[in-house]
Amino acid sequence: MFKLAENKRVKASSDIELKDRLVGVQRVVKVTKGGRAFGFSAIVVVGDEKSIVGIGLGKSKDVSTAIAKAIEAAKKNLVKIPVINGTIPHEQFSKFGGSQVLIKPASHGTGIKAGGAMRAVIESAGIKDVLAKSKGSSNPHNLVKATLKALLELRDARTVANQRGVSLEKVFKG
Repeated sequence: MFKLAENKRVKASSDIELKDRLVGVQRVVKVTKGGRAFGFSAIVVVGDEKSIVGIGLGKSKDVSTAIAKAIEAAKKNLVKIPVINGTIPHEQFSKFGGSQVLIKPASHGTGIKAGGAMRAVIESAGIKDVLAKSKGSSNPHNLVKATLKALLELRDARTVANQRGVSLEKVFKG
């Protein structure tokens, strides 16, 4: 998929209560010498709605098995997202494949202004107020991955201070 920062990875444990959201199921066809072989591909987002989120892809001959595989894959790819007062710390743009996403912080009470696949990722991450826009391809697979990539590129003030080797107050002074 794409490289995840090791410090953002989270181990799935029994104390984290994860909720799963089905983003999309697609019927796929493999043409063979003997005819067509039908199968299903499912993409699922799991999260604890408190800044931990993961995405997974599952493929199988039937829908329920594909969804179950996708949930298991998503639980193996959990990451921590910086959420500050129910929104994100700063504006972020990201691309994956043909999809492009822009997410912006919003004031308290705005809600989630995002559609479809982006909404599932943002809600699962526990973000309550955000403005989001998708451009380019609306393919749910690429849109989910682009949204997660944008969320992974977010940095809170403490992380910026550690990376620069300065105090937290100096980050805000500029």
